[in-house]
Amino acid sequence: MNRLLVTACVLCTGLPATAADPEYTRDLQAWRDAQEKSLRADNGWLTLAGRFPLKVGANTFGTGSDNDVVFPPELQGVGPDRLGTLHVDAVSKRVALKLAAGVTMVAGGKEFTGERVLGTDIDTDKRDWVGIGRLRMHIIVRGGRYIVRLADNESAVRKNFAGRVWYPANERFKVEATFRASPAGKTVRIVNVLGEPSDQPCPGYVEFKLDGETQTLDAIAEGEGLFIVFRDRTAGETSYKASRFLTVEKMPKPDAKFTLDFNRAYNPPCAFSEFTTCPLPPKQNILKIRVEAGEKYRGK
Repeated sequence: MNRLLVTACVLCTGLPATAADPEYTRDLQAWRDAQEKSLRADNGWLTLAGRFPLKVGANTFGTGSDNDVVFPPELQGVGPDRLGTLHVDAVSKRVALKLAAGVTMVAGGKEFTGERVLGTDIDTDKRDWVGIGRLRMHIIVRGGRYIVRLADNESAVRKNFAGRVWYPANERFKVEATFRASPAGKTVRIVNVLGEPSDQPCPGYVEFKLDGETQTLDAIAEGEGLFIVFRDRTAGETSYKASRFLTVEKMPKPDAKFTLDFNRAYNPPCAFSEFTTCPLPPKQNILKIRVEAGEKYRGK
């Protein structure tokens, strides 16, 4: 890669042309590049085109106005006006797809017709994206309700996306933190942007110093690590107003020290799509300091 192109890439991502620790800067840049690639991927947040709650029983769907679930007009012509029926069984807690006659969809790169039971996002091993042409959809479960999440891989939002924007790398915000374990079974109440609450497992909190003061953030158990929803005083100015996220890949041992890097703070899906329901930080995770690190917000 020539020097001019390297310089251009540095400018577009917000990383400084020179850094105190080049290896750290390279690692951070690689992580940010991966975040960008994931966001722009097929069926990613930029492609979302609708969120449709289903009723118990039969739900016809497609772009035709006589369907129970009417897809947006941009998808007219992607298959017939009625693509099929989604049947919600509240007893067995499953959703069955029955395609209309003559309709063929794909799932996992393979074509299928007829009927198929769809996995949901609460069972990640069986999560199903199915679709036809540029259209893809899968089932999510929220508060006991089954919802169609629709993606349009040729959406205007995806085509016109200008890219994520980041604060310059600043190692002052790469802090030494300590994990403080909570009693077994503790939960933290998380409310999403629609006002819907959920109690999430809280294995503990992280403790660190910034601006000379001790700060704490409650963490949620996620996979083998921790997930943190927080807000700081840059929110609504240079960073996304609702919240930002931090991920700790491996859960630290109680009272163990580890690195918490706010340069890897990133925006929630609702910063990119109106068809998501992002969590808001609990009040104890609203910091009274400015964290000028991680992802900024350019607006939709």
